Amino acid sequence: MTTSTRSQAKKEDDVTGAPPASEAEPGSKHKTAVSEPEAKRPKKSDKKEQQTTIEETIGGDAVKPNNKEVGSHTRDESAPPSARHEHGSAVEPNGRDDSETVPSSILEKGIIYFFFRGRVDVDEPSDINDIARSFILLRPIEKDAKLGSGPIGDAGNSRLCGIPKKVLPQSGRDRWIAFVEKAGTSFEQLKKEFLSSEDYTTKTVGTRHTPAATPVGEGVYAITSTGRESHLVYMLTLPEEIGEVQKEIGLKGKGAFILSTKNPEFPGPASTRLPKSPEYPEEVIKEFRSLRWMPTQPKHLDYANTQFLLIGESSGVDKALEPQEEDKQKGVQAPADELEKLEEEDAKRMKGLSKDDSSRVFADLQVNARDYPKLQTTF
Repeated sequence: MTTSTRSQAKKEDDVTGAPPASEAEPGSKHKTAVSEPEAKRPKKSDKKEQQTTIEETIGGDAVKPNNKEVGSHTRDESAPPSARHEHGSAVEPNGRDDSETVPSSILEKGIIYFFFRGRVDVDEPSDINDIARSFILLRPIEKDAKLGSGPIGDAGNSRLCGIPKKVLPQSGRDRWIAFVEKAGTSFEQLKKEFLSSEDYTTKTVGTRHTPAATPVGEGVYAITSTGRESHLVYMLTLPEEIGEVQKEIGLKGKGAFILSTKNPEFPGPASTRLPKSPEYPEEVIKEFRSLRWMPTQPKHLDYANTQFLLIGESSGVDKALEPQEEDKQKGVQAPADELEKLEEEDAKRMKGLSKDDSSRVFADLQVNARDYPKLQTTF
């Protein structure tokens, strides 16, 4: 078996085309060159092959175009998330008491899942180079909620974020442009349009096979603000012990990224342009002012086709979970305390879902684990 390293995979993925320092928000850390994915142009042999999906446009290994429109889901304004929880959800809104006030720096919290998809026709990757790209799935919950027992429940507010790389960024030198592939999404939609494998036919090479999505981690997350920057910080619940696959992809027990949202009013490099821009309301567009990038707000991720810069956090989770001075003065619990509390609740409920990690993840997403790859820890 050929041995491959994260550094080799990152080297293969390295591309050029970054917003210059002048395009970043003044005072932010987004003032150095940014690596963006190289485009893979679809073949033009027949009509089906001419369909351009987000994954093909943004770069990475060629994948089968989805027959359904990619990124077609926009924010559902019909009801707030708290009104859309299914009966039996583990989420307990208003579950935190007065002594557990959620810190103001936490803009959003919830459950996070990490997946990868193998290259076309590769169902069982034998090393990192057999992976086409990675994905992050966010399932937000109320800021004052706690987790009880049972599955998370489908609130129809999940977001699927595509990472056009094999691995996740680890330091400030690692900067890729990711995108919201699906927003306001139900678990049923994820089952049909993301999790499942699919075969398709081309005139040039015949039948091709797109592998099912493989889970590599589950845990809790928070989107935090430290003033000029926003962060996505996570704590893994599953697997309990980090394996070879997690290390190669760049997952840790605790990890963080800096997030910046791209202003759709400014065209980016051709290699990173999507077929369609996010349909932000006017008030969101105005918040960008003349900036090409701004610290990510959770509401940005509620729109399909949102592009955001995912930057490795060199300082780990410490900066992302730094308490606000105002919260300190009020005696509000630290952000790290809230995230650790949420992870403890998540660990307890996941153990009650099934006998193994794979079954737990898929039980949470309301699909049959037997139809999908197991949570992978070794190649």
